[in-house]
Order: sequence, then C-alpha cells, then structure tokens
Amino acid sequence: MGSKKQKINTLITVIFSVLSIAYLFPIALVVLNSFKKKAYISKRPFAIPKGKMFVGFDNYINGIEKTGLFSAFGWTVFITVFSVLAIILCTSMCAWYICRVKNAWTTTLYYMCLFSMIVPFQMVMFPLSKIANILGLTTPWGLIVVYLGFGAGLSVFMFTGFVKSIPLEIEEASMIDGCTPIHTFFDVVLPIMQPTCVTVAILQTMWIWNDYLLPYLILDMKKYKTISIAVQYLRGGYGSIDMGAMMGVLVLAIIPIVIFYLFCQKYIIEGVVAGAVKG
Repeated sequence: MGSKKQKINTLITVIFSVLSIAYLFPIALVVLNSFKKKAYISKRPFAIPKGKMFVGFDNYINGIEKTGLFSAFGWTVFITVFSVLAIILCTSMCAWYICRVKNAWTTTLYYMCLFSMIVPFQMVMFPLSKIANILGLTTPWGLIVVYLGFGAGLSVFMFTGFVKSIPLEIEEASMIDGCTPIHTFFDVVLPIMQPTCVTVAILQTMWIWNDYLLPYLILDMKKYKTISIAVQYLRGGYGSIDMGAMMGVLVLAIIPIVIFYLFCQKYIIEGVVAGAVKG
C-alpha cells in the first residue's frame, strides 16, 4: 500500500512539474527574446541570444524611450495602491456590517455582491464607459472608484466568510469597555482580519496591475497611460510591431508584480483557510 501511494505521489509531482515548466516557458521566452535584435525574434525565437543576435539592453532603453514607461509606471503604481486600499477598507467594513446587522437590506446587499461576480464584463463595458465620461471619471482618481466597484464582489465574499468566524463576544467586550462601533471595527475587528486583508490585497493587486481593458475604456489617453496601455503603443500602423522594444518593456512590466507575488504568496493560502467557515 505504501509503495503504491509513493508511486502516485511521484506521478503527481512529475505532472505538476511539467505543468510548472509549461507555465514558466512563455515568461522565459520573453526574457530570452528581450536581448535579441528584433529581426531574429521572429526568425529564431527559441535561440539563445549570442553573437550578432545579442543587443544587450538596447531593447529596454528603446522601449522606455518610445512608451514613456516611467510615467506609465508611476500612474500604474498610484492606481494600484490606492485602488487596493479603497477595496480593502470599504469591503471589509461592508462585510462586517452584513454579518452583524442581519435584515433584508444586508441580505440583498450580500447577494448583489455575489451577483456582480458572475456578470460578464462585456455586458457593462459600454454603459460603464459612457457613465464614466458623464461623471468625469476619466482620470486615475475616477478609475480607482471604478476598480472599487468591480473588486467589491469577491472581496466582500472573502471578508464575509472570515467575519463569520470571529467570536461575537470579542466585539461585545470592546463595546462594554466603551468602544463605539467605529473604534470596535478599527481597533478589534480589522486587526483580526489581517490574513484575509493580505489575501485580498494580493489578488486585487495582480488584477489591477495587469489590467488593460478598464484603463483603456476609462482613462483619457492623451494625459494618462498605465503600463499595459504603454506596451500597446509599440504596435505601429498596419500591424507593425517593434518586437524588440515590446519584449524589453514586457519584462520590465512583469518584474514588480512577480516580486510582489513571490514575497506574498504564502499569505494567500493562510488567508483563504482563515476565512473558511464550516456549515
């Protein structure tokens, strides 16, 4: 029995190792081609850059100059950081309210959040773009409001599951000591929510950082660009693409989010497990 179980575990390990390589291969290919002359990227995409193929960091410098990457990077960081902070603060408070104030309104609010998770984005993208123009949300600050709306569904669902596991007696004890509901939330409940806060922050950061469609629909392209949009500016007319510069910019774009994910990945499972509620 033990030998059979060991063989199964070995087989599973091999399968997932192969899948890991398959997922990492496109990233490795982008890094590899970012050091080649653009003429060789299409002709010999799998070749190691050496000799006349190797251009050093020319593709990176060219990509930065053509896209205005530093400005796009700044706006992307601004939008991502403040969108994630707004999502964590607002949805955690909403989830706490839903769990502690049980009535028809909170039940409806909870199911509305769940419903927002299953509505295809294509159904709302054009009305959203029109409303954003009418309300003047075509700025990074306005885009933060839009991200809050789209990120609320999943975040409320995760926070609600965690709040249900918090003993009510802890909050009652703080109120007996004289805490207001606001103080109870920020001094007692929110620190306990830390594992789920980290998980929500990781998931939302990865989505917002890499998102292309919402910034493209909402932002005024003449004034603001995110990294995802800046990359697309390397596409010229009639389908021409500066592949060398694009590869360099893509590498620069994924480095921050990969580092962030590697640093925080251990908190994802912890947060999901912490929010699991039986029954």
